[in-house]
Amino acid sequence: MTCPRCLYDHAETVTAAPEGGAAVWEVRQCPRCWYAWRSTEAPARTSAEHFPAEHRLTPEAIDAAPELPAVPPLLPGVPEPAAAPGEDRGATA
Repeated sequence: MTCPRCLYDHAETVTAAPEGGAAVWEVRQCPRCWYAWRSTEAPARTSAEHFPAEHRLTPEAIDAAPELPAVPPLLPGVPEPAAAPGEDRGATA
């Protein structure tokens, strides 16, 4: 499947929402530009043919992009969110 944003042809299905044995939507993500979308979104978000040209990324633009910013620490007094199923919060970096 092709990424609508960078035209990389190896976008992947990350997960699907099952309903009665059939997936009603899928979440897809591009491993090159990290764009993610649901299969049920409008063609301007899901189709390379309809994706807005001003938001398209080239391999050169991706390579030249700065690093993704780190998530800042929680503010004092804000409780830590619950761990996701299967997430190990005991590991430290």
